[in-house]
Amino acid sequence: MVSAGAYADDDNSSVVDFNGNPVDKSKTGGWLGAGLILGTELTERICVMGISMNLVTYLVGDLHLSTSRSANIVTNFMGTLNLLALLGGFLADAKLGRYLTVSIFSTITAMGVSLLTIATAMSSMRPPACDDFRREHHQCIAASGGQLAMLFASLYTVALGAGGIKANVAGYGSDQFDIRDPKEEKAMIFFFNRFYLCISLGSLFSVTVLVYIQDNVGRGWGYGISAATMVIAVLVLLAGTPRYRYRRPQGSPLTVIWRVAYLAWKKRKLPYPAQPSQLNDYHQAKVAHTEQFRCLDKAAILTDKPTSNEEGSNGRIGDDNMMSTVTQVEEVKMILKLLPIWSTCILFWTVYSQMTTFSVEQATYMNRHIGSFVFPSGSLSFFLFITILLVTSLNEKLLVPFARKFTHNVQGITSLQRVAIGLIFSMLAMVASAVVEKKRRDFSVHHDTRISVFWLVPQFFLVGAGEAFAYVGQLEFFIREAPERMKSMSTGLFLTTLSMGFFLSSLLVSLVNKATNGGWIKNDLDKGRLDYFYWMLAVLGVLNFIVFLVIASHHEYKVQNFSSENQAKELDEWRDENVDEIIKGIDV
Repeated sequence: MVSAGAYADDDNSSVVDFNGNPVDKSKTGGWLGAGLILGTELTERICVMGISMNLVTYLVGDLHLSTSRSANIVTNFMGTLNLLALLGGFLADAKLGRYLTVSIFSTITAMGVSLLTIATAMSSMRPPACDDFRREHHQCIAASGGQLAMLFASLYTVALGAGGIKANVAGYGSDQFDIRDPKEEKAMIFFFNRFYLCISLGSLFSVTVLVYIQDNVGRGWGYGISAATMVIAVLVLLAGTPRYRYRRPQGSPLTVIWRVAYLAWKKRKLPYPAQPSQLNDYHQAKVAHTEQFRCLDKAAILTDKPTSNEEGSNGRIGDDNMMSTVTQVEEVKMILKLLPIWSTCILFWTVYSQMTTFSVEQATYMNRHIGSFVFPSGSLSFFLFITILLVTSLNEKLLVPFARKFTHNVQGITSLQRVAIGLIFSMLAMVASAVVEKKRRDFSVHHDTRISVFWLVPQFFLVGAGEAFAYVGQLEFFIREAPERMKSMSTGLFLTTLSMGFFLSSLLVSLVNKATNGGWIKNDLDKGRLDYFYWMLAVLGVLNFIVFLVIASHHEYKVQNFSSENQAKELDEWRDENVDEIIKGIDV
């Protein structure tokens, strides 16, 4: 949750070695420390992707749960994981620091995957095998409460650990470089390139090798490999303890937001001051006072005996004399202004979640043979990740330079335009999904024929292309438009769109099941109408897109009218240091 270049203005005294002394660059940090940290992200990707991309087939086929319930288990798991990234970021910023947080949560992840290995390897943790689980009124015994309890315990232990890693490992790697040193600044750029490479390699390894092992050798073996790699990564991370550079915790923006909200509520009955200049530290404010969300101004109303300084670091919640500053209040207002755009970005990730649930289940009903080789259902995500890599590369190498010539905008296309393109791709993906599912069902029901699984590739391609635009656009928007001191908070806000998208998918599945009495989403997809569910998402996507256009058209960017070459150059440098590197450092 911390931007790569966010510490550019920090005091060097906040960076120390293991013993708390000023760092010796020849013995700490740089590639010496950062190289060891890369392994943690690589294994986190292997673990999370190895679980999420193929979990639905285990829940339906081995535990005999319904298709809708299995999909909700997967989306709730991924939603919780991304939401817990906020907790990991808060703990690191407020108290523990990134090293302790990454070490603790990496250990938790290793424990979770080890527990999952046991849960899937032990026959007592599964109901008796049954071949009729796809039938509407099958006699198969579903997993018991005790069996599911162990599965859920392991999944949410992994979610807790991976969320903590996701929030901090990119920032911790960047801490190993001093951007005031030209050589180390250049090295840090290469670090994020390699970081992104680790993410890609981990994801591709998971959806190819691990998924194949899970389907053809055994779940226990597949998850066991993940657990072993995570344990090794923890040991490697700890072995490098004397070699790292450490940044002392600077406090979490969440604390500031909570303080402003609490004080505004507590002082809600106080009258507004006659002039804004009577608010606490008005004349020293780093952000101009605005009239929007005026109710929050009450958090900065002066009292007789103030106990907070300019940064609000003194005083305790509950102190009658405590107050926030105008700067803090305005920073919270700026975060609130991002929420309308935030709300319209959620549905994209709801669409994305279908690629890990129903699309994988669709594949099990299709012809997956390539000669004698059976293509694993969960490996279809290979096309998703490849598309993301290709489109992201083409965007930066071709589209952006081409767009600059016609728009005369140094960004080529704005962050919200990127999001809009991503939303369009997501709508097209659901249309393609609905058409393919109808074709699959018609051939299966009326012709007793299984069409090729590669009919599903277009929807994976469209979602992957959409992510290449939406992911970059959303992250760039939230980072650039957030207050300067709340860059980490804005990244956390972005991650919550992923979380809410997965949770919204679970909610929609439950509502559809109730409204249709289970008619659309059945255990036997041939008896259901999954294509109707996809069409519903497509319609919701159109409505969401219209709302997005209305909101986006009224949004005023913080940085506008780049008329000079110097301003254009400064924006390019800003994007290089604060956006592109984070895009490479954080993955879904």
